[in-house]
Amino acid sequence: MMVLHPDSEQAQEAIGRALAEACSTNCLIFLKGDLGAGKTTLARGFLRGWGHSGAVKSPTYTLIEPYEVEGRHCYHLDLYRLADPDELEYLGLRDLLSGEAVLLVEWPEQGGDALPVPDVLVTINYQTNGREVRLVAQTARGKGVLEALSTELGPSLQS
Repeated sequence: MMVLHPDSEQAQEAIGRALAEACSTNCLIFLKGDLGAGKTTLARGFLRGWGHSGAVKSPTYTLIEPYEVEGRHCYHLDLYRLADPDELEYLGLRDLLSGEAVLLVEWPEQGGDALPVPDVLVTINYQTNGREVRLVAQTARGKGVLEALSTELGPSLQS
């Protein structure tokens, strides 16, 4: 487990960029937190870390936004409006999970048992002076990501 304390939107994006550097393709990352906690900000940082220069918005209404950056694929999902976990089948989740891609999933609790265990669970909580970002490895792949992330970030944001 890793706990970080970003004190600004830029610091939150920096965590996302570092996570992108630490993460290879084929990774499932859950982003949990209250509305406005910074899940999309972290996802934006991730995509910027891969070299994406365009807009990154929350896919609240589209449910999924695909990105291809330098031959790598990332799918940003926002399941907040998902009425039933069975709808994930219509979104093509099975195909996304079997491909070479990173999936960043906001509001994964809406997917229930239809979602597999994530490689990394990111939980973002409000703090008096910023946020607390808690990253927990859930798989062997996730453990490798957090080890690489620790190297990427150094001691600057870690506690």
